[in-house]
Amino acid sequence: MLAQEAIARIRHLFHAEHWKIGTIADHLGFHHNTVRKALETDRFNSKKKTRSSLTDPFIDFIRQTLKDHPRLRATRLFEMIRQRGYKGSVVQLRRVVSEVRPRFREAFMDLRFFPAEQAQVDWAHFGKVTIGRAIRKLSCFVMILCYSRALYLEFFFDQSLESFLRGHVRAFRDFSGLPRVLLYDNLRSVVLERRKGLIHFHPRLLELSAHYHFQPRACRPMRGSEKGRVERTIRYIRDSFFAARYFTNLEVLNRQALKWRDDIALLRPWPDDRTRKVKELYEEEKPRLLPLPAHPINTDLLKPVVSRKRIYVRYDLNDYSIPPKSVGQTLTLAASDTRVRILDGSKVLASHERSYDRGQCIEDPAHKQALLEQKTKALGSTRHSRLIKAVPETEEFLDQAFRRGESPAKVAADLLRLLDDYGEEELRAGILKALERETPRSSSVAYLLKKRHTAARRRPPFPVELHRRPELTELHVQPHLSETYDGLTNKKTDE
Repeated sequence: MLAQEAIARIRHLFHAEHWKIGTIADHLGFHHNTVRKALETDRFNSKKKTRSSLTDPFIDFIRQTLKDHPRLRATRLFEMIRQRGYKGSVVQLRRVVSEVRPRFREAFMDLRFFPAEQAQVDWAHFGKVTIGRAIRKLSCFVMILCYSRALYLEFFFDQSLESFLRGHVRAFRDFSGLPRVLLYDNLRSVVLERRKGLIHFHPRLLELSAHYHFQPRACRPMRGSEKGRVERTIRYIRDSFFAARYFTNLEVLNRQALKWRDDIALLRPWPDDRTRKVKELYEEEKPRLLPLPAHPINTDLLKPVVSRKRIYVRYDLNDYSIPPKSVGQTLTLAASDTRVRILDGSKVLASHERSYDRGQCIEDPAHKQALLEQKTKALGSTRHSRLIKAVPETEEFLDQAFRRGESPAKVAADLLRLLDDYGEEELRAGILKALERETPRSSSVAYLLKKRHTAARRRPPFPVELHRRPELTELHVQPHLSETYDGLTNKKTDE
């Protein structure tokens, strides 16, 4: 509001000095509308003449209808008056409805709570974050004790039922107890359906309440004012903690959140008495909280999984490895916010760190090694692999033979015959000697083996090929007594 001196100055410059309004505004530093109002003349403050409107014939009907139905939408009114001859647009009608609609301001009472009587719980959206190739929604679980205004907050990458239960368990642990009543909005994780004031709560929430002995309670639909404490707390978190906040991962963000809670939120003035701190009231309320049970409830997600061919099971955009022998079996996947376990009954087959990226392959090296061993055993059933398994140096020998123009198939067949005749150790010695002399040929290995046997004065083996002489398979040799051979030896000695 202008001071009397400023109004007098403006009127003097306009009426006595005949300055223009724009000149006065520039000279005194006021807006030109402020100068016009200060002049208080009909010339500048005359009311605008209202023009006739297409809604004028229906204005009484609109007023009476809105009086009887204050929340009636303009689109419904548009249909009603159009049937009565209205020719205008819905945009024009909306302007009239906004002016004539009765305005009611709901009155509220201050709610007072006893210590440890009630807490309010809700989710809050905090935008999206990018993790590798995945885009995750960042949400904050908030629980506030209604008496002391002490709060617990934790950020998650989803608003799943398991994360919701996890937030409860960790909040109870942080408070070292819990209140008797928990108030919720109509979340899908809380309310399944309503009918005439009756509520069907989610079975998992009822399981949680039975384990921790609290009573779940849901607000009426479209009544966010019933949980105003948690709504104001979420706004406080946005403005005081999350604004201009930088973090590298979820663990760092939650650590910063709890530090902010302890250093700032708990030290703020208590709304009901500004001379006291929230922390003081929390210390008074804490001994009255319900005690925790001996063991926390399990909040892991459990779902059946099966891998038809690969040693991986898919969960949340990523693949997690399992032992090869479990492929094709129906298993159970247990997922927390940090670990993913694959169970066969109560037996843990695999345990992996959970990834929030997408398209990742998280594997246990032991699972991959077991699969390779199975493949190696299967490979050993062929003739070529049998040779390499018996003498691993054969792989290099065949590579050099191929570079020299030899046929690896023929060389391998020759080496297999030498393996049957001389054994693994002799064949390895022959192959190593041939590689040393740079003569990677099967004939060279055969020559070297024969030479070794000659030098050792051992008769080279001459295997009988039974497929060429099948009659030998039925050959029977009559054994003789050893005394007969002793007699022949004694006779030669006498002669």
